[in-house]
Amino acid sequence: MTDPEHQPRVLLVNRFYWPDEAATGQLLTDLAEGLAARGHRIVVFASHDHNPTTPQRETHRGVDIIRVRSTRWGRRSLAAKAVDYATFTVAIRSALSAEAQPGDRIVAMTDPPALVFIAAAAARRTGVGAVHWLQDIHPEITLALSPNRLLARLCRPWIRWRNTAWKHARTCVAISRDMAALVAENGVPEARVRVIPNWAPGGSSLAPVALEKNLLRQHWGLEGKFVVAYSGNLGRVHVFGPLLAAAALLRNDPGIVFLFIGAGPQRATLEKQAQLKGLTNVQFHPAQPQARLAESLSVADVHLVTLRPGCERLVYPSKLYGIAAVARPVVFIGPLECELARTVQQGGFGVAVPVHDAGALAGAIRALQADPAHRAAMGKSAAEWAQATGGLAAALTQWEGLLAVGPP
Repeated sequence: MTDPEHQPRVLLVNRFYWPDEAATGQLLTDLAEGLAARGHRIVVFASHDHNPTTPQRETHRGVDIIRVRSTRWGRRSLAAKAVDYATFTVAIRSALSAEAQPGDRIVAMTDPPALVFIAAAAARRTGVGAVHWLQDIHPEITLALSPNRLLARLCRPWIRWRNTAWKHARTCVAISRDMAALVAENGVPEARVRVIPNWAPGGSSLAPVALEKNLLRQHWGLEGKFVVAYSGNLGRVHVFGPLLAAAALLRNDPGIVFLFIGAGPQRATLEKQAQLKGLTNVQFHPAQPQARLAESLSVADVHLVTLRPGCERLVYPSKLYGIAAVARPVVFIGPLECELARTVQQGGFGVAVPVHDAGALAGAIRALQADPAHRAAMGKSAAEWAQATGGLAAALTQWEGLLAVGPP
């Protein structure tokens, strides 16, 4: 364990942190608490959850937490989310300006995207280049989801400024090789680009829950069913039309149930479409707390992971690590030449089907339903892959090495 008195502080910045259970908040909590447990001085800057019992400043599990006041309207609309981004950006800029000290290491995630500029400015004051921890790439995601020439022209200055911030960073940490390649293509020297994969929430605590002991499976009436689940954010970078189309093709098989667990901007539309199509083999359930994540993920016999074409280098669904940790096979629906498709196929724990081929998706589901032995072998391969990645422990070691070196 490192002596904290001889370590510079590490300032971690993101919109969400414990007790929030947003995906980026869970990752940041794992990283912060893990580094603190290894003797590092960690300060987290995040938004306040508007709960009157949540203090603006506290120390929890060795981590000093500073929460700034900003709006929390994002679930209402894209405009509301933009206001959340703006209010948090203003508040966090002020907080970092007041708190950052010479020698501090600053690690900024990408929620909101403007953190790339705030962190770069704060890092100039500390004398140590910022580390940008890239969970997604903006504004390219916006352009991929809403291709528009005018919007593309308006985004060009942002991209130039962002690329400048990246180039002057201490390091850009990408969560996939495809993403790292894109960062390098935008002019960042390869020596300043690192790949540190994400991990299953909670580190090594996630493990399979046997079907016969799974209370959620019983509560949701899934005994004796072959459960095909999508668990996680129902966001715009994911594609769900093929999933409902496959459910329609399989609607006459009473043994197959499609399960959507989670929330997000596409959920209401999906529920409405499923109802209009009369898909009684489709269920929707809310996101489950982290304490029940192993149980929730283990409800499924097979998990679905999707990516909209054009987004495969801009994000990397971290749900894959949780699915693998509970030893479940994966069917990936998305671009066949992307890193995620290669990972599940080469690892022997998944298959990949094109976005617009609902028949292939239905066929893959039927094949997995009909072959329990193959399904079990795929689950075993998933667990082995999860173990081989090293999870949170491996990521912590890489982060320690990254943060320990002197200024560039």
